[in-house]
Amino acid sequence: MERIKVWHVFLLTGLLGLIALFYQGLWGNPSYIPPVIVHTQAPEISAPEMHSGREVSLNRLKGKVVVLNFWASWCQECKMEHSSLLAINRRFQENPNFTMLGINYQDKEELAKQYLKVHGNNFNHVIDRDGRISIDYGIYGVPETFVIDQKGIIRYKTIGPLIGANYTHIVEKVIEPLLSGRVIS
Repeated sequence: MERIKVWHVFLLTGLLGLIALFYQGLWGNPSYIPPVIVHTQAPEISAPEMHSGREVSLNRLKGKVVVLNFWASWCQECKMEHSSLLAINRRFQENPNFTMLGINYQDKEELAKQYLKVHGNNFNHVIDRDGRISIDYGIYGVPETFVIDQKGIIRYKTIGPLIGANYTHIVEKVIEPLLSGRVIS
């Protein structure tokens, strides 16, 4: 029997390592992107409100729980979640420690305004004209929603429409606890 050469051992070890890596990858969620921005200070937003033109600043909203929703008129999942967003704002809008802000993403202003006219609107929206807000928040696409606590820390991020279990979770496990002063992890 021929002696095993050193390179055979390295080749076999490398192949076994690749097989183990691929095998492990089979069990993960391929669409999961870790929300690295959660538990960090929310980047400042300073932009004109879509309808009034007055400046909206996230720094001026400190002391409030802020729900930020990135959306676009061309986004089908945004249309699916829109009634849920209106319901969230209706549910909490009387609380002085709550506010919602829509961030219109890669859209034309006239199409965004028309979308809100057709589908309804009960909270403020800004247009991310130069894409800076989206970059600062690490947006991959729309819809994406963030919940920011009273101290300006991002406590929650979700990708996809706020419907069904996602809606229930954000309302009961994120917004309500934050409004009652509890810290969520």
